[in-house]
Amino acid sequence: MTFVINILFAGLFQASVLFLVAAGLQLTFGVQRIFNLACGSVYALGAYFGITVTTWALSKGLPVHLFPLALLGAGLLMGLIGIPMERILRTIYRRPESFQLVLTFALVLMIQDGLRYFWGSEPQQLGSLAMTYGTLTFLGVAIPTYNAVVIFTAIVIAAAMAYFLGHTSAGKILRATAENHETSAAMGVNVTRVYWLVFALGTTLGTIGGAVVVPTAAASLNMGVELVVGAFAVVVIGGLGSMIGAAVGAIIVGLISAVAVFVYPEVETLAVYLVVIAVLIWKPSGLVGRNNL
Repeated sequence: MTFVINILFAGLFQASVLFLVAAGLQLTFGVQRIFNLACGSVYALGAYFGITVTTWALSKGLPVHLFPLALLGAGLLMGLIGIPMERILRTIYRRPESFQLVLTFALVLMIQDGLRYFWGSEPQQLGSLAMTYGTLTFLGVAIPTYNAVVIFTAIVIAAAMAYFLGHTSAGKILRATAENHETSAAMGVNVTRVYWLVFALGTTLGTIGGAVVVPTAAASLNMGVELVVGAFAVVVIGGLGSMIGAAVGAIIVGLISAVAVFVYPEVETLAVYLVVIAVLIWKPSGLVGRNNL
């Protein structure tokens, strides 16, 4: 039982971080039809900036138990980088997908060089901050309280996104734009504004994901690339363009990765992508399907 609970919580923690990044990826693809290869890079930006802001805030007297607020603030603030990124991508909206891939890959390289310039090539970390809240006991198994907080935060964000997309005027406009941007524009919707808001929101989800993970893992230049491998598996399994699919795919990938790490770490990526291959053969549109924002 201890083994199962450890796998469950480790998988849900990883799924929470994957969901935040994959949800941003799904959002931008669902509305703008942009497959953003730079989603992992903005995740890394959130991680590095989260370390900087949290270290600064603690040095200025922020109580240690409030450090998650500094991380969330850093993620929200760094998410604004999505606005200038969207202005760059705006030039290729009507171009073939190959232009999108090349330009977003160029952004990956630029952001990685920026990380190296400002933070250096050595990994950065926050020490033992993750253990500030101690542990909680579930069926006799000790679980880091911070991990549970991250899982809860991801659930809250998922619920907020579901409410926003399904029950608010702005969310309905966003979904209408995703269905047909030309018709939405003809009905008076400012599609340009919708696009930059969507991209900024998608980027913010990624930077928050990066910020909340750094108390449990070091930030490194390769973390964005490693995250993209998992995020792409999530969107393929769940269904490209589906927010529900992002949640389903993240849980599946998180649990598979956790089982592999506990049993045989060398096959973690192989195990995930065997499932990806099976889904592509059985149901190429993903388990949930496409365009279900």
